[in-house]
Amino acid sequence: MRDRSGPAAIQVAGLRVAYGDHVVLDGIDLQVPQGTVYALLGPNGAGKSTLVHVLSTLLRPDAGEVRVAGCDLRRDPAGVRAAIGLTGQVSAVDSLLTGRENLRLMADLAHLGKAGAAVVDGLIERFDIGAAAGKPTSTYSGGMRRRLDLAMTLVGSPRVLFLDEPTTGLDPRSRRDVWDTVRGLVDDGTTVLLTTQYLEEADQLADRVGVLDGGHIVAEGTPAELKRRVGGGQLLLRLPDLGALAGAVAAVGATVHDGDERSGDLTVAVAWDGSPAGIRSVLDRLAAHDVAVDELAIHAPDLDDVFLTLTGHMGAAPSEVTR
Repeated sequence: MRDRSGPAAIQVAGLRVAYGDHVVLDGIDLQVPQGTVYALLGPNGAGKSTLVHVLSTLLRPDAGEVRVAGCDLRRDPAGVRAAIGLTGQVSAVDSLLTGRENLRLMADLAHLGKAGAAVVDGLIERFDIGAAAGKPTSTYSGGMRRRLDLAMTLVGSPRVLFLDEPTTGLDPRSRRDVWDTVRGLVDDGTTVLLTTQYLEEADQLADRVGVLDGGHIVAEGTPAELKRRVGGGQLLLRLPDLGALAGAVAAVGATVHDGDERSGDLTVAVAWDGSPAGIRSVLDRLAAHDVAVDELAIHAPDLDDVFLTLTGHMGAAPSEVTR
C-alpha cells in the first residue's frame, strides 16, 4: 500500500451538479492523496463520468469547492488543465496518422518545441510501441491503441490523470497491460482517479475506492476495508448425489447454488462467518448427518459483493448514458 499521508492532489467539498430538476451529484466530498489511485465505482447513471468532467474543467458545477493539483477550479481553470491528463472511454487516436505522428501532434499542441522529439521518443519506448510507431494506427490492436492513447495523455507530464473506464472493450491480456502501465505511472508519482465497470480492476489498482450511488458517495475505504463491511462469505459444497444434497440442506441450511441441481452439478452454498472455526463447524454438522462432500471451495467477499450490498445493483453494463 502506498503512503497516503502526503498532500491531497484532488480536494472536493460539497460538489453539486444538476440538469434541471435532475440532481446528478449531490454534496460530494472527496480527497485523493498525491501519488495514489482512487477508483470510483457506481451503477449506471450514478454520475461517475459527470464527476470526471467537472474535475477536468469540462463541466461547471452548480455548487461546491474543487482543487486539483493545488489549483482552484473556479479561479484557475487554466492551472488545472495544465496539471491534468484525461483519457476517456473513446480513444483520441487519429487513425489516419502513425503512432509517432499522433504523439508529435500532442507535443506540438503542448508547445514543447525542440524538447518534443525527446519526449515522443521516450513515450514510444516506455509504452513499448516502437515496432509499430511508424505504422498507421488503423492497423493497431485495441490494446495497442489504448496504450498509445495513454501515451498521448502523458505528453505534457500531467501530475493528475483521470481515466474514465480506460479498459472498456479490451481483452483480458490488453486490460492487464493497461493495469501495469497505470501502476508504473503511480510509482513515478502520478495521481490517478479511475472510473471503471470492472470491479476486479478497482481491486487490483486502487489504494482507495468510493462507491457512488444516487448522487452520493455511499461508502469509501480501501478495498480490504470495504470487503470487511460485507463480512463473512460462502462455502460452496459439491455433492455426489441428490441424497447428499438434501442432507446438506437439512444439516446446515444450505441453499442450491444458481440452480445447479437442474444442471446436474450438485453444488450448495452455506453462509460462512469467515473464520476457520466456521469451516470446522459446517463440516462437523455434515459429518453428523452422514453427508458426503466431493469438494469444498471458499468464496470470500470481493468488490462484487460490496457493490451489490451497498447499491442493490449488480455490476454495471459496459456503457452508460448518464454517469
